[in-house]
Amino acid sequence: QVQLVESGGGLVQAGGSLKLSCAASGSIFSIVAMGWYRQAPGKQRELVAGITRGGSTNYAASVKGRFTVSGDNAKNTVYLQMNSLQPEDTAVYYCNADALRSLTYRENYWGQGTQVTVSS
Repeated sequence: QVQLVESGGGLVQAGGSLKLSCAASGSIFSIVAMGWYRQAPGKQRELVAGITRGGSTNYAASVKGRFTVSGDNAKNTVYLQMNSLQPEDTAVYYCNADALRSLTYRENYWGQGTQVTVSS
């Protein structure tokens, strides 16, 4: 089994910063990609940012230039640096990992979520 443990959420004022971390552990042969999604009340879960093992990144248009995703392959960890936070960034942020359990077995995993609240 694979576990994703997130940390770093909290309450911050508009214009402030937070950094989220997510560490994957368990029976992992290799991480293919990791990323962050978020879900605000009454809205669908959406991709915020992702990064592949090779370092390629992608971002939602709403966070480009404000958020930075990075990873540490040795630690199977992904980070999300969030700057210039706005109230509309308030949501539960979920870590996601696409992992190889063996050379031929690939599976997708979710973290438990961490709350980010931005006050105006």
